[in-house]
Amino acid sequence: MKKCVVIINPKSGDSKGIREVKKIETIIENYNYDVKIILTKYRGHAKEIMKNLDNDIDLVISVGGDGTFSEVMNGNLERNKRIVLAHLPVGTTNDIGHMYGLGNNLYTNLKLILEGTIKKVDVGLINNHAFTYVASYGKFMDIPYKTPQELKKRLGYIAYILEVVKRIFHHIPKYKINFYINGEKHTGKYTFIIISNANRIAGINNFYNDIKLDDDKLEVMFCSLNKKIDILKAFYTLKTSDVKYISGIEIYEVNHLKIEFLDKVKSWCTDGEEFEGLSNIYEVDLENEIEMLIPNKNIEKLFLN
Repeated sequence: MKKCVVIINPKSGDSKGIREVKKIETIIENYNYDVKIILTKYRGHAKEIMKNLDNDIDLVISVGGDGTFSEVMNGNLERNKRIVLAHLPVGTTNDIGHMYGLGNNLYTNLKLILEGTIKKVDVGLINNHAFTYVASYGKFMDIPYKTPQELKKRLGYIAYILEVVKRIFHHIPKYKINFYINGEKHTGKYTFIIISNANRIAGINNFYNDIKLDDDKLEVMFCSLNKKIDILKAFYTLKTSDVKYISGIEIYEVNHLKIEFLDKVKSWCTDGEEFEGLSNIYEVDLENEIEMLIPNKNIEKLFLN
């Protein structure tokens, strides 16, 4: 019988994952897996669990938010023998789950995953720290981890919107940087940087219209807008248009990128969590040998192979 480990963050979202442990276990057993459930106890625990699992495990399912899955991914990258991963979302925004075509029903989502297909997925690395779908920098980018957990549990995604509204009237700084692509140096001042491998970011569907998760490329967005009205217009435009067509935004496709900050430095946000490795220089790379069990619904849209 195949072996499956389920790593559950009991604090994610509305804590549904922990309330439904027995049901989750039963469904997975019905797909001929021997199941072991492990609950995380502190930040970083999911990474430790994943890193130290036995090599005979066939599948690891992350149950939590995008940040929990990011921890699991980082643990997997530190293993000598990597394990097939899957993600069952129960967080606040759940960008990854929605991108893969999952809905709001926990049990339906789990069955869709278990009946899915194993695919190789590109994973970004920033100074050797993995992000499963997005790394972002600039004002507002800390909202996912700065918004109080209790507020997120009570209001869900609306909690983030309220935090944006509260901050929109504050100063929006620009950061002077050099960045290097294919050996070519660029210099500019930017308010936001978003590096991603996703078509849904910050709850916005079709952020990019044509993204492939296995094309050995990351999308990089440099935004120079800092007037509040221009930023609000840009977000409104995203409802009907690809981000590539918004004035004041530069888009690049890369498998390696170097960013050098020439003045102040703050934390990046990776998969909704704070990346604490402060530095003036960041190297962004790509790992393309990670296998995931993906629901079949959006595979044709999201994958080349």
